[in-house]
Amino acid sequence: MPPMLWHYGIGMVKMTFSVDDETARTLRTTAERLRKPQSLVVREAVAEYAARAGRLTEAERRRMLAALDVIMKRPPTRPQAGVAREIKAIRRARRQGGRGHRSE
Repeated sequence: MPPMLWHYGIGMVKMTFSVDDETARTLRTTAERLRKPQSLVVREAVAEYAARAGRLTEAERRRMLAALDVIMKRPPTRPQAGVAREIKAIRRARRQGGRGHRSE
């Protein structure tokens, strides 16, 4: 992550919120150790959290993989030859530009 430059007052919003004693202690010691203002530590932490928020959790990933395992164990509902013909037709259509007619 590239370093962020912050200038107090420019694009800043003052906020008030409460945290438990342990979180406050962790914030203070982290800011002191990194030699950064506490507000900058909070901004960077929120930015990192937001970047991870869209990713799957380990539990979600396992649940989805388990669902795929169940699907893969089911017997096929269509003959392999028919599926292969359909895939071949789709690939041919894509190579030829997709639609057989101009869309309006």
